Amino acid sequence: MRGLLTLLLWLGAHAAGAKPRDALEGQLQTGDIVLHTSRSRQSQAIQAATHSPLSHVGLVEVTPRGAWVVEAVQPVQRVPFTKWRARGVRGHILVLRPRGLDGEHRQRAVEAAKRHLGKPYDWLFGWGDEAMYCSELVRKAYTLGAGLELGRMEPLGSLDIAGLRAQLRERYGRDIPLEQQLVTPASLALDEQLTVIHSDFPEVRGVSL
Repeated sequence: MRGLLTLLLWLGAHAAGAKPRDALEGQLQTGDIVLHTSRSRQSQAIQAATHSPLSHVGLVEVTPRGAWVVEAVQPVQRVPFTKWRARGVRGHILVLRPRGLDGEHRQRAVEAAKRHLGKPYDWLFGWGDEAMYCSELVRKAYTLGAGLELGRMEPLGSLDIAGLRAQLRERYGRDIPLEQQLVTPASLALDEQLTVIHSDFPEVRGVSL
């Protein structure tokens, strides 16, 4: 009887100390696309250039050990979803899911993204595979893994970079490659092939999210 009481007390203490699971995490599926407002140094520049608070994006992988996010930072890595979410401003997050795409193809997209783990972050936003930036990783993962092209490729010069030329010259030098094609987190968020699963942002389909 004494042994049973000790076991019950231990189980109660263990349950009380266990970290409750994030309610949103239970809704996630492998292949979901998650976006938030990053606290990184370049986040404000991305927000200004795209007129959107969404400055970082990653891909979800759900496993028996919980949900993870594959993201292109320095370097490309895979982190627990709760940690990824906490890094965003105020913990706000947008979750999108490809419409009509089965789990197998979404898993293939994640596997395609994981092939880039360990690669450096691409500060020049190029399109080669030697380095990756966040929205490039997501677009390439779905193109190669599922045959689905997400977001819109657009020239750097088409973004609102008027107030960012000094920063861009520091990065590129005197000749800023205005014709260089890139994909932004905001462009991914506006893709009508994606369904909104969760959003802490007032709008997700307008020009200003």
